[in-house]
This record gives sequence, C-alpha cells and structure tokens, in this order.
Amino acid sequence: MRGLPPPKPIMMKERVSMLFLRYGELDVIDGAFVLVDKNGVRTHIPVGSIACLLLETGTRITHEAVKLASRVGCLLIWVGDGGVRLYSAGQPGGARADRLLYQAKLALDDAARLNVVRKMYAVRFGEEPPARRSIQQLRGIEGARVRKMYQLIARQHGINWNSRNYDHTKWESGNLPNRCLSAATACLYGITEAAILAAGYSPAIGFIHSGKPHSFVYDIADLYKFETVVPIAFKVAAGHSSHPERDVRIGCRDMFRQSRILKTIIPDIEEVLAAGGMQPPEIHKEAVPIAIPNKESIGDVGHRS
Repeated sequence: MRGLPPPKPIMMKERVSMLFLRYGELDVIDGAFVLVDKNGVRTHIPVGSIACLLLETGTRITHEAVKLASRVGCLLIWVGDGGVRLYSAGQPGGARADRLLYQAKLALDDAARLNVVRKMYAVRFGEEPPARRSIQQLRGIEGARVRKMYQLIARQHGINWNSRNYDHTKWESGNLPNRCLSAATACLYGITEAAILAAGYSPAIGFIHSGKPHSFVYDIADLYKFETVVPIAFKVAAGHSSHPERDVRIGCRDMFRQSRILKTIIPDIEEVLAAGGMQPPEIHKEAVPIAIPNKESIGDVGHRS
C-alpha cells in the first residue's frame, strides 16, 4: 500500500486465536482491513494480530483483503452458518520446502512414522504406549480410550452419550451434543491449521490420519481436544442453550485466550516430529541456489515476509 511500510507477520504465539465474521464485505479501505455491513458501517479488523478469520454465511471478500491477509499470515477459512462446517481455507503465506521434505521423509519411513505416532500417543494420554505395537494396533487402543473419555466427560456434564455420530451433509439430523462437538472441533481445527502453516508444514501429510487434506491438522488437534473443546461442547449441550453453536464458539474463543494454546502448538509440533529421530534432508548437489533471499522476518518460519 502506497505510503505505508510493508506489513510483517507477527509470531503465532502472540496472536488472538480466531474471529468469526458474517453479513458484510471484507475490504481494505484507507489502508485498513475492514468489514463493511449493508448500511456502510465499517468495523476495523486487526488482521495482522489474528491467527485465523472464519468467514460465515453472508460474507464477501475482495481481492485486496485476501492479499493483505496472506501477507500478514492470517488464515482465511470459509465455514458454514454457526461455524459448524469447514468448506475451504486459504494458505496464509507459504510452507517451507525444507520443512515439507522433513515431514514427508518422516511420514514415508515406517520406523520414523511409528516413533512419531508413539510420541503423539504419549503427549495425548500422558503415558507411554504399549511396546511392540503397530500403528494399526495403536489406533485401536486410542479409539477405545477416546470412546471412554467421551463417556466420562459426558457423564460429568449430565449428558446421555451414545457415540460420536453425525452426517455432515444433514446438519440438523445430529443430536445436540454431536452438533456442539462439531462446532467446537471446527474452532480447534482452524487455529491448528493456522499454526501448522505458520510453522512451514503441510496440513495434508499426517501420521495417524491419512488421505485427507487436513490429516496432519487432525493429528495435532487431537493432542488438545479433550482438555480444551470437548468439555466446552458438553457444557453448552447440557445447558439447553437457544443458540448452542454460537455459545460453543464463544466458549472456545475464551478458552483459547485463557490457555494461550497458540504458544504451545508449534513447539509441540516440533517435539512430536523430533521423536522420529531424523534430520531434515540435505539439499541435493544439483539444486539451484536461492536467487533472491528472503528478508529476516519477525514472524514464524512458514510466513512470507
């Protein structure tokens, strides 16, 4: 923008976790990132200090707004009404080739991948997994523990819980606890994906989950799910709220702020990947050197300066 210094990404751990927007047009006016409603009222959005913006029904966005959000490293996520479905996401900057190669190298090596999965298990449950178990066997053990944790937390909030069961194509067909859980996990997936991209990794290259565009997002988000968003979802479901999805989002936002979860996600990613016992692959001899080096940035390694 003419006359203004170029924006620089802020470290992910220093940002507000998320912000939901609806019924307005996002634009850059007079150098400011604003939401303009149908009456022309402008609401300034501090896009550079937010990890991700979740755009709900009735939101439009201009090219300039997308460009500015990308430059400052704010992830744009298009979600359904109430934030209960995740349709698409725009990459905030760009991943780093060395991090992508490192992640892919770990995922493609059977021994390294098993070590990463075992570390994820240990971080999630606070204990080492049983020895001499395959990834498939660990999935089975994890699934049994997860079902028990759902039942335990549901019982604590007086919820009659049967199973995690919902149809993403028919939102109203799910019962209230399942709808609240879907809204809560959408919030967690949003900030997790923002952190993964800011750290320079790929959301698609997973270790426990695979075959999905957000496999690694699910892997990392599962580390925090039962300590963060699941209790909030069940608490709202037990309260017979008239706007449960909205109350879940507000509860998740407040909890993310209080727990300062954005400070822990990237270090935890580095910790679980380091358990693979591999070093990032070296650049091959035939590689063309960097023609235009990136300037030093105050942001995370995956953000463009």
